[in-house]
Amino acid sequence: MIQKIVSYLESLAPDLSDSWQFIEGAIAAGLVIFSLIAGWLISKHAGPRLRHIWETRAGYESALAGRRIRDMIRRATTFLLCGIFISVWAWQLIPLVIFALTIAITLGLFTNDLIRGVRMPNWLGTVMGLTVFISASLGLVGNFDRITMALDRVGVDVGTSRISLLAVVTIIMTAVILLAVARVLMKLVSYVISNSQLDSAQQLLGQKLATVAILGITFVLGLDILGIDLTALAVFSGAFGLAVGFGMQKTIGNLIAGIILLMDRSIKPGDVIAVGDSFGWVNKIGVRAVSVLTREGKEHLIPNENLMTQEVENWSYSNKNVRISIPVGVSYNCDMDQVIDLMKQACIDVPRILAHPKPVVWMLGFGDSSVNFEIRCWINDPQSGVGNFRAAVLKRVWDLFKENGVELPFPQRDVHIKSLPDNVLDKGLDKGPDKDGVPIQPE
Repeated sequence: MIQKIVSYLESLAPDLSDSWQFIEGAIAAGLVIFSLIAGWLISKHAGPRLRHIWETRAGYESALAGRRIRDMIRRATTFLLCGIFISVWAWQLIPLVIFALTIAITLGLFTNDLIRGVRMPNWLGTVMGLTVFISASLGLVGNFDRITMALDRVGVDVGTSRISLLAVVTIIMTAVILLAVARVLMKLVSYVISNSQLDSAQQLLGQKLATVAILGITFVLGLDILGIDLTALAVFSGAFGLAVGFGMQKTIGNLIAGIILLMDRSIKPGDVIAVGDSFGWVNKIGVRAVSVLTREGKEHLIPNENLMTQEVENWSYSNKNVRISIPVGVSYNCDMDQVIDLMKQACIDVPRILAHPKPVVWMLGFGDSSVNFEIRCWINDPQSGVGNFRAAVLKRVWDLFKENGVELPFPQRDVHIKSLPDNVLDKGLDKGPDKDGVPIQPE
C-alpha cells in the first residue's frame, strides 16, 4: 500500500527528486502518528487485563502497575508498527531518521519499564534504556559500525582470547534483558499455576520446576545469543562436577530433598509439624530450607535434608484433626457426676472444639489431694495454637466450677508426732494470761 502511494506521488511530481525526501518525511510522520494512536487504543483495552495479572503476582500498587502496563503495551505496539513500516520501503534520510528515533525511543522506554517492572534497581533501568536507545538509533541510521569498532578496540588480550569493552557491554546488556524477561515469565507462569486446580503442594512444586526450566532456557539462550559454543564448556565439566560433589553437596542434597517433599506431599505449606525442639506450622518450603513459624513469631529454618532423615511429627499429614488432652483435678468433697457434666459443658462452650469426634471426660484416678480427670477433645486448626486453646478450656472450666460451687483441691498432709520432750509440751501449751491477767496453766 505504501509503495503504491509513493509511486502515485512520484508520477504526479517527477521533477521533485530533491524534495522527495521531505514528502517521504511527511508520510513517515503520519505513519508514526498512526502507530502512536494504535498503541494508545490497544493499551486502553488490553492494559486492565494485564494489570490485574501483574498486580496479583507482583504486588504493586494499582496506580503504578496500571500506568506501567499501559505504557509498555503502547510502546511495544508503536515499536512493532514502525518496525514494519521502515522495512517495507527504501526510505531516504529524513523519514529514516524519523522512524529510527521513534523506534529507538519506544524501545529504550520499554526496556526501562521492563527492568523496573521486575523490581530491579531504577538506575539500572535508566542505564539500560539509554544504552538501548543509543544502540537502536545508531544501528538504524547506519552509524552503529563505527561505535562497535571503537568499543572493540578498547580491550586486553588474555592468551588467545581478547576481552574488549564491546564484549563486556554486550554480555551485561544481554544478561540484564534476559533476566528481566525471565522474571516476567516466571511471574506469569506462577500466576497460571496458582489459579489451577492443583493443591498448594503441587502448585509450589510446579512453580519451582517452571522456575528452574525458565532459568535453564534463559541461560542456554543467552549463550547462543552471545555466540558461545556449548562444547567449549565441556572442558570445565569435570571440575564443575567435583565442585558439586564436594563444595555443593549439602546444597544439592537440600534441593533434591525439597523436591521430594513436594512430590510425595509428606510435608505441605500449612502443616503443623514438630522437629526436635521446633514446633509450628510450615510457612514456606524453599530451595534450601523449610520455614517453620512458631506461635512466638519466631521462624525456624530447617534444612530440607533434615526433614528427610530425621523423625518428623506431622499433626496434619492425613487430616488436620488433632486430639488435645487437658488434665483437671477436683476435691474429694465434690459431686463427681456434676463435675463431669460441667466439664462437658465447658467443651460445648469453647467454639474451636469439634462436635465430631465427640469430646469426652475420663476419671483417671485418685490422687493424694484430688480426684484426677482428663478432658479429651478434638480441634481441626492446630495452626491457630494449642496453648491458647488449653487456656480457653481451663478458663471456661474455672468459671463453671466457681458458679456451681465446685471445690478445687489443695495439698493436704497429716503430721504424726511420735515423741516430744516434757518442757516442750509445757511451753507449747502455755497460752498466756486470760482476760483478768491471770496466767493460764496447762491442764
